[in-house]
Amino acid sequence: MPYTPKILAFAGSTRKESFNKKLVKIAADAARAAGAEVTYLDLKDIPMPLYDGDLEAEQGLPENAKKLKALMIAHDGFLISAPEYNSSISGVLKNALDWASRPAPGEASLACFTGKVVTLMSASSGALGGLRSLVTVRSMLSNIGVLVLPAQVAVPKAHEAFGPDGKLKDPKQQASIEALTRDLVGILIKLKG
Repeated sequence: MPYTPKILAFAGSTRKESFNKKLVKIAADAARAAGAEVTYLDLKDIPMPLYDGDLEAEQGLPENAKKLKALMIAHDGFLISAPEYNSSISGVLKNALDWASRPAPGEASLACFTGKVVTLMSASSGALGGLRSLVTVRSMLSNIGVLVLPAQVAVPKAHEAFGPDGKLKDPKQQASIEALTRDLVGILIKLKG
């Protein structure tokens, strides 16, 4: 039976009309078209408290942190769209990744990150498209065992970038997201197929 890459797609935002949710959905559609099985996750659907070591010591991992980890473990790769808040990573994304990094009893350290492959993207209403957040996310994920693919896409002026159909108005931007995603699928097939 041929290998089908399993990819988890999510954005580091809980905002209903998030540009980054729109962007990662475009990437998820492209991954499906390239032959991957894709699960889209809205972090708003699994709210977690702010990471607190005392809370973890007293109560263990919150149920939604367990759900996130289980989803991450069950997938080979990730599509992550990282919003830029004040020139850095969003609190929502950082908190989710921090909770996911905590080992359950008897579990290997960083079990949901080790050996995973990720493609990063960002959309921002600013002129840089969220590039500054991508630097932080890339560094963090690389340091915890994730293979972060070198190519990335940052969509500037995101408030003007999306059409009513949810696609990017600029065909070159749309094509670059689709190519980036096909690369992730192809690399997963080479590495794990």
